[in-house]
Amino acid sequence: MSLPNSIKKFLDFLKEDTWQSWIVSLILILIFIKLIFFPTLSFITGTPLPLVVVESCSMYHESSFDNWWENNKDFYSSKNISKSDFTYFPLHSGLNKGDIVIVWGHSSYKQGDIIIFNANTQYPIIHRLISTLPFSTKGDHNQGQLSSEKNIPADALLGKAVAKIPLIGWIKLIFFEFAKPENQRGLCK
Repeated sequence: MSLPNSIKKFLDFLKEDTWQSWIVSLILILIFIKLIFFPTLSFITGTPLPLVVVESCSMYHESSFDNWWENNKDFYSSKNISKSDFTYFPLHSGLNKGDIVIVWGHSSYKQGDIIIFNANTQYPIIHRLISTLPFSTKGDHNQGQLSSEKNIPADALLGKAVAKIPLIGWIKLIFFEFAKPENQRGLCK
């Protein structure tokens, strides 16, 4: 069985080494990603945000885990979280700006999970769950909690981070960095 002549001509056009065929191929790739890939991934993962790019340094660990813990132990101890507990938390070494996080929405949530939630801000927040009754989070790099991180309603939860792909998100971030305040641009420090 052969392809209809018009489809064969179109496929031959896409194989050509011209700027026109390159642009058409790029448009087809974008359509595929937007209309097939992401909806399918959202369906499988059970969340509208199956892939999230970390856009801030709020989950960054600026030093080794032991040094980071020494600087943060007072807060976590006040929440009955020990250093030993923290080492068993998923992604206990934090996240860096530019990491892509794979999100799973078919989840139950436990202390230490990194969750993504709507907080009536421009973008969803991705922080570590420090309490489940009520849901409450904190960014690993932040000194304390934001008001939007306390008493998070269950229907605001979008999923939890199950894996990360380091720094690949910079492919997206590089286009938006210039719009951020100067002290928020670039790699985490």
